[in-house]
Amino acid sequence: MVFRSVFSALVLGGGLVSAPAFAQSVAGVQSDNAGNAVLFEKHTWTEIQSGVAAGVTTIIIPVGGTEQSGPYIAVGKHNERATHLAEQIAEKTGKTLVAPVVAYVPEGGTSPRSSHMRFPGTITVPPDVFEKLLVSAGESFQVQGFRLIVFVGDHGGYQKYMEKAAAVLNQKWHGTGAQALYVSGFYTVIAHQYADWLKQQGYGKDVGQHADISDTSLMLAVDPSMVRQDALRHSGTPSAQEGIYGGDPRKASAALGQPGLAMQINAAVQAIQSARGF
Repeated sequence: MVFRSVFSALVLGGGLVSAPAFAQSVAGVQSDNAGNAVLFEKHTWTEIQSGVAAGVTTIIIPVGGTEQSGPYIAVGKHNERATHLAEQIAEKTGKTLVAPVVAYVPEGGTSPRSSHMRFPGTITVPPDVFEKLLVSAGESFQVQGFRLIVFVGDHGGYQKYMEKAAAVLNQKWHGTGAQALYVSGFYTVIAHQYADWLKQQGYGKDVGQHADISDTSLMLAVDPSMVRQDALRHSGTPSAQEGIYGGDPRKASAALGQPGLAMQINAAVQAIQSARGF
């Protein structure tokens, strides 16, 4: 009963861990370092242990990917967005940490080169390796005392593998009180609810499947430095040969991206609250 012992030590003021501020901030209390407070990798093992003992038992595993996104978006797009959104979700749900982003994901074949691997700037791993990585990460957190392990993924190509990994974990954890949660709505809301919203704003012809107005606006809303805006504004009609699949990113803006981010955050927050039973 190590967690009970640590918690008792903290309450009595005699524990080894001197990190009550950490436990409070990740539980939802505002602090000057609120952003860092939810990042798993920013804390020591003793701080993490004290947080779990104090009820910080949810962790989000953000899954990104490293891939081409046309000539105008940096290849770390999915990693930046997944991490940024996971932090926002963690702060809204409280008692939640954010794991390091998974940046190596299935992106196509290398021999022959297929899908996004046809372009420079992309890194791929086999689907079975990706699944095993997610399962191992989930198990790593579960044995530390985390009880809700949440998977959110910013890219469509690996969603089914995330779902399978969560199912494998839930089968293993049956009866233990731990749960893996795959949040499908985090991704599908972009292709449906957000795409519909953009169409309602008059951007129907600009919505595509990859590196379009949707993708570019979301990136601008998270980190505009990752979008080559001057080149984008002066570019010609986009094409698949450039890695832009449908639509037109030239009218993208941070203002158009903010509603999409909010939809992703809300979908994940609702899923986590439902899994917690409130």
